[in-house]
Amino acid sequence: MDENSQEGVISLVNSIFDVSDFTKTQFSLEFRIEDFEFKSKFEDLARKLENMSFACKLEKMNDGKYIIIQKFTPKKQRKWMSSSWTPRILFAVVISFVMIDGFYRTSGTNSVVEIGDPLEMAGIYTLSLLGILGIHELGHIIAAKAHGLKTTWPFFIPGLPVIGIPTFGAFIQSRGLTINREILFDVAIAGPIAGLIIAVIVSIYGAYTAPILDQDIAAGMFADSRLTEWGMGEPLLMTASLALFGKGMPGHEVIMTPIMFAAWIGFLITFLNLLPAWQLDGGHMARTLLGPKLHRYATYGSMIILVLLNYWIMAILIFVMSSKNPSASPLDDVSPLSRNRKIAYIGIIGLAILCAPLPTGFLPNFLP
Repeated sequence: MDENSQEGVISLVNSIFDVSDFTKTQFSLEFRIEDFEFKSKFEDLARKLENMSFACKLEKMNDGKYIIIQKFTPKKQRKWMSSSWTPRILFAVVISFVMIDGFYRTSGTNSVVEIGDPLEMAGIYTLSLLGILGIHELGHIIAAKAHGLKTTWPFFIPGLPVIGIPTFGAFIQSRGLTINREILFDVAIAGPIAGLIIAVIVSIYGAYTAPILDQDIAAGMFADSRLTEWGMGEPLLMTASLALFGKGMPGHEVIMTPIMFAAWIGFLITFLNLLPAWQLDGGHMARTLLGPKLHRYATYGSMIILVLLNYWIMAILIFVMSSKNPSASPLDDVSPLSRNRKIAYIGIIGLAILCAPLPTGFLPNFLP
């Protein structure tokens, strides 16, 4: 850090904060501040320093609050992620995978009951599923831009069409510094809420168009192994969507059509993202509320929930990834989360329960 840069940083900090002590080390400048109202001031400082290629961190120690400033070098992205073609290629691959999966599922459903042309239904299925995932990521992008953060385009993750799910979701990367807990919370919550709205719409449409299967015919098909019970769990929001049209109850069973399957994937991905684990969206929210230590316990609890729901692979993945990179930390990890955001998080827990793929009979059948 050259002398001119140091003088500029010192002058800037002193113009914003009431500095009572200053220490210079080999790699950083440390300022002890006496301000009681420091949240907005720190945000202002962090944005100005970022433009000067410096990063600051607010820490609370036994003898007071300290601002620690170091030279900031942006982390280089992997070459494949920095290319503008990568998200486009991945998106094209995912579209083809989802179309193939939709065509296959429609053909299988048509062998039991006619629901439409396989190619046409594959298109609706693709629009439904990628609409859920795309709006989810768009929610993150809009919230990030509202807080002055730049992001990458969404990277869609190809899945296993026909034998599994055609996509494992999508993600974006932030190209800025997350200044405080509220910014981290807002960016995290925006994606699942936006995606869930579309998932509910798709679920209602899927429930409306899903054909009811005659009970006697269904019994014969089960006996001939042409049909099998859906054993992947059913979210309460999907149960409610079917109940709106008097479907899904004994004697009014429906087949899992491609559109319903798109909604199910949307609910599943929303549920997984809302878990208070690791660096999932719910993990970021839990981190802002609970702090690093309790967030670690919340991650362990999430893994137990996944195991109980028979999602072992996801539990193992979270365990491995959280051991390498536990959680995201904002620059200001001192300022508490606002009351409204704490209340909003209670609602998030409720939404996670409504989206969870609960086993049949896990909860009483309270719908008429």
